[in-house]
Amino acid sequence: MTEHLVVFSTVAKAEDAERIARALVEQRLAACVNVVPGLVSLYRWKGELQRDEERLLVIKTRRERYAALQQALQSLHPYELPEIVALPVEAGSPAYLAWIDENVREG
Repeated sequence: MTEHLVVFSTVAKAEDAERIARALVEQRLAACVNVVPGLVSLYRWKGELQRDEERLLVIKTRRERYAALQQALQSLHPYELPEIVALPVEAGSPAYLAWIDENVREG
């Protein structure tokens, strides 16, 4: 297992997706954020079944930056309860993982 994470979040508006992605990369909390349009989410919220069109944010980061990334994502996110789910990267291209390392750091 590596020290890298892939974090997922969803947003409704393209402008929010771009704003959040840009902020996370500029703050070096993420090396890359993919914005995947065309997602349809079905979920239960406050007792009611909901259906929304959303965009998926696929965020590449390092484990030690996760707490700061989560805090930033929560403060930037328009949802009352944003999806923030992190999955460990079991393995990956050494060159790509090194690129993440170079671009995700404090300060």
